[in-house]
Amino acid sequence: MTNGTTDTTSTTRTVAAYAAQHPDAPLAKTTVTRRAVGEHDIVIDIKFSGICHSDIHQVGEDWGTGIFPMVPGHEIAGVVSEVGPGVTRWKVGDRVGVGCFVDSCRECDNCRAGLQQYCTGEDGLVFTYNGTGRDGLPTYGGYSSELVIDEAYALSIPDSLPLDAAAPLLCAGITLYSPLAHWGAGPGKKVAIVGLGGLGHMGVKLAHAMGAEVTVLSQSLRKREDGLKLGADHYRATSDPATFSELAGSFDLIVNTVSADLDLSAYLGLLRTDGTLVQVGMPEKPITVHPYPMALGRRSLSGSMIGGLPETQEMLDFCGEHGITSEIELIRADEINEAYQRVLAGDVRFRFVIDASTI
Repeated sequence: MTNGTTDTTSTTRTVAAYAAQHPDAPLAKTTVTRRAVGEHDIVIDIKFSGICHSDIHQVGEDWGTGIFPMVPGHEIAGVVSEVGPGVTRWKVGDRVGVGCFVDSCRECDNCRAGLQQYCTGEDGLVFTYNGTGRDGLPTYGGYSSELVIDEAYALSIPDSLPLDAAAPLLCAGITLYSPLAHWGAGPGKKVAIVGLGGLGHMGVKLAHAMGAEVTVLSQSLRKREDGLKLGADHYRATSDPATFSELAGSFDLIVNTVSADLDLSAYLGLLRTDGTLVQVGMPEKPITVHPYPMALGRRSLSGSMIGGLPETQEMLDFCGEHGITSEIELIRADEINEAYQRVLAGDVRFRFVIDASTI
């Protein structure tokens, strides 16, 4: 049994979804067509879909021209409801997740290395929504009742994790896990997380579980109690000039999760020699930085984007072992537009998740 209906003439599937019909339009209930189930496809009965700030950016065309109607959602958790005849990795009833992409070229050096997020193939990465599939049709995301996807691009969600709170791990979780793992967060390392929102709170949980000494750098101390409960050892306000003087040269790694226009030169000054500042938040405008703080301590400014399939599965398994999930507020589908406004106002602790049964 699935939530969608099958068109017996073409074997495509018509499923319920919430979509924006044009840029900045409110999201409303509609239907979209999913492709026929191919040899190596699985059908996912979507149970929960997280709301990422990037969904709002995409609907607003903040990052470029969008494909409309647009069904956002790339933090998808559900259960396999059907498998194609050639599927070997999954069976009906398996708990699976889907993140920010649903296909890649599979042949470039990055894809072969398991770094699909940096696919350099001719057609590049196929994003879960606001993208174009290999069939030339637009992709539709997780604000929907069902998803049809190649079995290779689904991930296993450990049984120890509730599906609703695990959904945001498919974007927010891996977005923070990847730089923390790549730059060696762990015992003996001092890590700062800039911002305590949907991304930042995952950074605190993950860095703490990895054994690092964790400091939250936030504009104010308003969320200090939350940060300490989540695993931060220290919480400092960046609005206080003393923070930058007292913590100068302190950190091995800083991960900036905010999308605001920050003085990154000041944050670079908080790094130790050979330290790295990693940008994962995506401001609308280009950032500027003075090279002097980098030259002074052989410091680096870098960036990171989600993770490949092997690393995302590694992250999910790590979260399963350590009992790590996102802090969520579960909402009905008819509350999506209100949730968007609350995200923009910073009124969420810390991630909205849509109950797909209400779509």
